[in-house]
Amino acid sequence: MRIITHLKLSLFLAAILAFGLVGTAFAFDDAPDWVRQAAGSNIPTYDIKNVPAVVLLDEYVVSVDSSGRISTTSRYALKILTNEGRRLAIARGFYLTTGSKVTDIDAWVIPPAGSVQEFGKKSVIDMVDDADDVYNEGRVKVIDATDSAAVGAVFAYSVTTEESPLFYQDQWAFQGRLPVLRSRYSLQLPSGWTATSFTFNAPDLKPQVNGSTYTWEMTGLKPITWEPMSPSVANLAPRIAVNYGETNVQGRSFPDWKTVSTWATPFYDSQVIVDDAVAGKARELTANAKTELEMIRAIGTFVQNLQYISIDIGVGYGNGYKPRPSSTVLARGYGDCKDKANLMRAMLKALKIDAYPIVIYSGDPNFVREAWPSPKQFNHCIIAVRVSDAVKSPAVLTDPKLGRLLIFDATDSYTPVGDLPDYLQNSLAVIIAGENGGLLRMPLLPADENRLERTLSVSLSPTGDLKGSIRELATGQTSTVRRTEFRSEPASEYKKDLERWLTRASTAAKLIDYKASDEFADAAFDLKVDFTAPSYGQLMQSRLMTFKPAFVGRRSSTAFSEPKRIAPISIGEASVAETATFDLPEGFVVDETPEALDLKTEFGTYRTDYKVNGRQLVYTRHFQTKRSLIPAEKYAEVRAFFGKIRDAEQSPVVLIKQ
Repeated sequence: MRIITHLKLSLFLAAILAFGLVGTAFAFDDAPDWVRQAAGSNIPTYDIKNVPAVVLLDEYVVSVDSSGRISTTSRYALKILTNEGRRLAIARGFYLTTGSKVTDIDAWVIPPAGSVQEFGKKSVIDMVDDADDVYNEGRVKVIDATDSAAVGAVFAYSVTTEESPLFYQDQWAFQGRLPVLRSRYSLQLPSGWTATSFTFNAPDLKPQVNGSTYTWEMTGLKPITWEPMSPSVANLAPRIAVNYGETNVQGRSFPDWKTVSTWATPFYDSQVIVDDAVAGKARELTANAKTELEMIRAIGTFVQNLQYISIDIGVGYGNGYKPRPSSTVLARGYGDCKDKANLMRAMLKALKIDAYPIVIYSGDPNFVREAWPSPKQFNHCIIAVRVSDAVKSPAVLTDPKLGRLLIFDATDSYTPVGDLPDYLQNSLAVIIAGENGGLLRMPLLPADENRLERTLSVSLSPTGDLKGSIRELATGQTSTVRRTEFRSEPASEYKKDLERWLTRASTAAKLIDYKASDEFADAAFDLKVDFTAPSYGQLMQSRLMTFKPAFVGRRSSTAFSEPKRIAPISIGEASVAETATFDLPEGFVVDETPEALDLKTEFGTYRTDYKVNGRQLVYTRHFQTKRSLIPAEKYAEVRAFFGKIRDAEQSPVVLIKQ
């Protein structure tokens, strides 16, 4: 699910945390000067434990010649602090078989004691960049020094590439999670060229300018500690976006988002081929459709179920942004995200329904920044279908030029028409519609559209055995999670998942039977589970029995155990409503229930209630949050909210024998 893009983020985004050591004397007679200087750095002591490595130098130099062709040189050095850090001793040089090449790649390991070990051409492995693609022009040259890099060693590498870029634009992240002593991005331009930049996740960083060389540098970057429910590293690490070109001459960059739309429109429009096969298939699929939405749903479901296969050819010449002809995609029965969106657009056109491609970033709704118009911010393609007022859906937005648009991901086979994957909701994206296109914010579906309604009908025996049924009706993206689990696993494994779910509530719980119903068209999933849980109620002195009325879905632990917080807290949309009816054991009555709870905050609410109706105890709870980014300064409030929920759901009901 991607459009080919090039984003230079740190190779080690996944590495976590850090503490440093004082520099050690190294023997580095055979290493280049820059490696010697990096290895001799004085490393501060970090307060955080279990850090795999510290980056000594991360440098990226871009040199542009008068024809616009560029060469880049990456220089990277890190000191390995733990055994885990040894796995970071890998050099990578990405290139395209059309349009770019790696001209040089070298690596060095400087052990705490002994001679430098150099890795040259004989150590290089050339491999495909994405093994999941049937064909991909993206390849990578790799030097793996993990076996040679001991704790306390310095690993360094240099990679030089050449390419003819599609755009005079670039991005650079100054760090991943690791601490960085020095990070530098340099741009060497021909005479008469200039550069501008935008800074994200940090105060505005101005370049040092020396003639036509621009340098952005940061030093002493602290580690980005992993914390529960924090934003992605891309939204925490300082980074820049750069435009460059000839002064007063429009180059290969974009002054605004409409220009991005007009640039991309010919790539897509030229591939919308409505031949007899495409038109015939569209009519066949919609033969029984009675409404506009049913027609769109029939086409969308068909396209979703085509096999996803990515074949990337001519990426260096712009074909990474160009879908294959819709007629070809239909004939072959497979395609990637932009192929699927394009085929759906062609089939809808045959039915006289207008639709437009949308380029979007998949995986992080906050990644795209409005300040920097560029196709390089996107990695996925979805579709906007123009609909009439008769179509009612929370996935519809209104554009001032194009009217009402139903937003749909033709690649995600678990999310039906009328819903939108949560990792795309509220994202900034570009609708590709010529002069009428531009940047739009995608819909954010209300929490009630992503709802879980749970009903428990259970009975307790005088010995504390619990038996009964649980029914869960999930809607929206909550149903997508359930549907994905159900469809992607064999029946035997799905059953084991349900058993594990029950045993988290009670270690002795046993699954008796289950029935799952996937109501895909309605974005719903219905699950009914019959179970037993021996000795769930705890007997004390044969007179008292205690049990927790919050059976499944109980928040038995909290994600916020640390007393302090550095990163903001990212909270998603959620809505859970539960009603649990307990038939009480013969001879017992309710002696005590936990105090009802009613919590209200700016980001969420939580309520509980207990009622005794004759021989039954009815327990209700409702949990709802809205998508929010809470600053770290309010961590205590978030921690208290979830802590009170945890405590409430651990609180027992007490029964007494009459």
